[in-house]
Amino acid sequence: MPQPGTWSSASSDAPVPGSKEHYEVLVVGGGNAGISLAARLLRYGVRDIAIVEPRSHHLYQPLFSHIAGGTAKSADAVRPQSQVMPRGVAWVQGEVTSVQQEAQTVALSSGSRLRYDNLVVCPGIQKDWDAVPGLAQAMASPYGGSNYEFELAPKAWDLLRQLRSGTAVFSQPPGPATCAGAAQKPMYLACDYWRAQGVLDDIRVVLIVPTPTVFGMPLIDEELNRKIAEYGIELHCDSELAEVDPEGRRVVVRNTADGTSESLPYDVLHAVPPQSAPDWLKTSPLSADGDPGGFVEVNPKTLRHARFPSIWSLGDAAATRNSKSGAALRKQTTVVAKNLIAVRKGRKPAKKYNNYSACPFTVSRSTVVFSEFDDRYRPKPSVPGWNNLARERRLTWLLERRVLPQVYWKLILTGRA
Repeated sequence: MPQPGTWSSASSDAPVPGSKEHYEVLVVGGGNAGISLAARLLRYGVRDIAIVEPRSHHLYQPLFSHIAGGTAKSADAVRPQSQVMPRGVAWVQGEVTSVQQEAQTVALSSGSRLRYDNLVVCPGIQKDWDAVPGLAQAMASPYGGSNYEFELAPKAWDLLRQLRSGTAVFSQPPGPATCAGAAQKPMYLACDYWRAQGVLDDIRVVLIVPTPTVFGMPLIDEELNRKIAEYGIELHCDSELAEVDPEGRRVVVRNTADGTSESLPYDVLHAVPPQSAPDWLKTSPLSADGDPGGFVEVNPKTLRHARFPSIWSLGDAAATRNSKSGAALRKQTTVVAKNLIAVRKGRKPAKKYNNYSACPFTVSRSTVVFSEFDDRYRPKPSVPGWNNLARERRLTWLLERRVLPQVYWKLILTGRA
C-alpha cells in the first residue's frame, strides 16, 4: 500500500481548497476532533467553516495498537484526507505557527493569515521522542518500534513476531498522553501470540508504568493483573524510562517512588514517548500559565477558553482533567458544537462535558477489558448497569476491533455519532 505521505489530496469529490481570508468558524487540526466537529456544525446549520490541516492523509489511531500487535493491517487505519473532509468545509492545507487572539487571526507557515469569528484549537498532541535521551535513536534502530507512530507500528509487529527468546521491554510515559493505556495493548497481543507459538516461557516481558498500579481503577487493575500473572509479565510500577542506549540495547528505568534506577537489557523495545502540546501552542497565550505541557486553557465543562471567549478547544490539545482518548473526544465534540451554536444565537454555553473517558485493553488476540471512567478514574459506564464490560470479554473485542472502526469512518467523522 502507499505510505501516508504519498496519498494524493486531489480527487473528484475533494473539498474546494480554502481561498478566503475570513471564516465564521476556523478549526485548527483535521484529525478526529476537527473533522467530527466540523461535520456536526454543518449538521447544525453552520456553513462558513474552514479546517487548517497540513497532512494529506487521515489516520484512525486506535488501530495502531492492532497493527503493532499483528491483528490489523496498516491499510485499515488510513484514508485520504480529501475523502474524510466534510463536503462544504474549506480545507486549508497548511500549518499554523501562531494565534493572535486580540486580532482574531491565525498565522500559517506559508506567511498567510486567516481571520475568524470563532476559533477551535484541536491540533492533537506532540510526541516528544527527544525528551528521553537515546529514545529517538532507539526507534530508528533495528530493535525499536511503537504503536504511537503509524510508520513504527508495523515495524513493532515485525520485531515482536520474530522474537523467540530474550527480553521485550514495553514502556508507558509519565504525564498526559493520548490514551495512555494503549501503550500496553501490543504487549498483551504479543504475549498471546508467543504463547500460541510455544515461546512465551523463553521471553522476559517487562512493563514499565509511571503509576502506582497498572492502570488506576481497582476493577481494571484486577483484570489486568490477572493477565499480567497469566503471561508472566514483570511489572515495574512508579517507574519511567530515563535513558536508552540503542547501541548497547539497554534502558535505564527510574523508580520515581524511591529514586533508584536500574539498567535492563532488551532485544525489542516498544516505547511510547512523553507527550505535550505542539511547540507553537506551548509558546502562545492560549496555554495555561504554569502548564509545562502547554495545553489550551479551557473551562473544563464548556470547553470554551478561560480568557478568550471566541476560542474553544477539545481533544488531546485541551487542558481538561480527563484521560485523553477518542471516547472522551466523542463527548467533547457534542459539547463544543452545541455551545458554539448557543453563543452564535446570543445565548450562554450550557452544554457541559461530564469528564467521561474510556480505554479498551486488548488483553488477548480475541478478548478486551473495556474500561470507562471519569477524571478521578471512577467507573462511568456509558450503558447503565453494564459494569461487566470491564471484565475480559470476547464481545468487547468484536466491538473494539470490528464495530468501532466502522463507526469512526461512517458515523463519527460525519457528525452522526
